[in-house]
Amino acid sequence: MGMRRRDRNAGQVLSHDQISISREADYISGRAQNHEARLVTLGELILFSTETGDAWMLDPADGLALCLARGGDPQPFTITETPTTFGIEWTANYRIEGALFIVAERSGPVKSILGYPTHEIVQAARRVR
Repeated sequence: MGMRRRDRNAGQVLSHDQISISREADYISGRAQNHEARLVTLGELILFSTETGDAWMLDPADGLALCLARGGDPQPFTITETPTTFGIEWTANYRIEGALFIVAERSGPVKSILGYPTHEIVQAARRVR
């Protein structure tokens, strides 16, 4: 199965050979640092950034989340890649309830966040399944 990246703002589609999950995480983190809203699907993963400077990587199938940037500041994360496999050190679980993005980070309390593109995330999650 080939992996494709779709950026809903740019409409760009990359082939499997052009894709690096680490590079995509850096890309979306960079958008967050510039306070640019983006949503990217990458295979079964969803990455998004917000105008408030937050960025996340999500695995909708398992409800897993990884914070890539918070308030414009990049956050540490671990992604391991080889030409045929990858591993992501997920740091949280998430769910969406209407307009609320609810995240339970392993290192802290459960947070409910308003203002994230929850409708778009839910639509993207349906497409990647």
